[in-house]
Amino acid sequence: MRVFSASSRDFSDPAVMKSDRIRVPFRTLITARARGFASAAQWLIARALPSQCALCGNLSQALLCGGCDAQYWNEPRLRCATCALPLAASVMRREREDLRVHCAACLESPPAFNDTLALADYRAPLDTLAVELKFRARLAAGEAFARHLHALFEGCNLPVPDVIVPTPLSRARLTARGYNQAWAIARPLARMMRVHSDASMVARVRHTSAQSRLDRETRRRNVASAFAVSGDVRGKHIGVVDDVMTSGATLDALARTLKLSGARRVTNFVALRTPND
Repeated sequence: MRVFSASSRDFSDPAVMKSDRIRVPFRTLITARARGFASAAQWLIARALPSQCALCGNLSQALLCGGCDAQYWNEPRLRCATCALPLAASVMRREREDLRVHCAACLESPPAFNDTLALADYRAPLDTLAVELKFRARLAAGEAFARHLHALFEGCNLPVPDVIVPTPLSRARLTARGYNQAWAIARPLARMMRVHSDASMVARVRHTSAQSRLDRETRRRNVASAFAVSGDVRGKHIGVVDDVMTSGATLDALARTLKLSGARRVTNFVALRTPND
């Protein structure tokens, strides 16, 4: 019989090797079961504890009750294919054989981005979700926005992006807020679309004034050189995610920076779009 000391390096004995093969799967099985029990417990707690719909206040286990979820998403509005601005049928314009409609501004002075998908107008009651996500860290709203953006994308003929990125915040704003609300939408959206997501590919290198306080032309100047690209975007189709699109100046500046770095195409995925009316 061979005797092994604690310092021995000869562990070729078949009995020892067999024992090791038995113990490792057993630990793995216990870990997997523990994780399964924890997941099941979280699911049961979420179903057992009462919650309220974020819009109407009725009891709901999800962020929105079934009625609000069915009523407020994907409102039937005609939108510019480029900037998602709501359009009246009387101002519809097409570009040559393009079957999609475009606003006059995008045809006369095209932005740097190619397409924009938006769920709805930035107005009550959905604006409540954007505010809750942006200022009160209600991250479940980001998941809801992502789910409906994915459904909207599945119903259109746009190509799938190579990578999804959030509109970045400046270091000062990210530190103050603690999170990027666009990333709360971008990450689950990329997972649903089964594409790569990257929160560090684009950075906001210049802290700018809040866009909501500025007029259109000042907004454009405000973000003209605010972004920088650190990742390799050459030849890629980039999907840019934001919670709210107002004038489009921020997304235009970001798309311009991406294309100057070699990006082939830029598509915006926007939860809510501010209308002109």
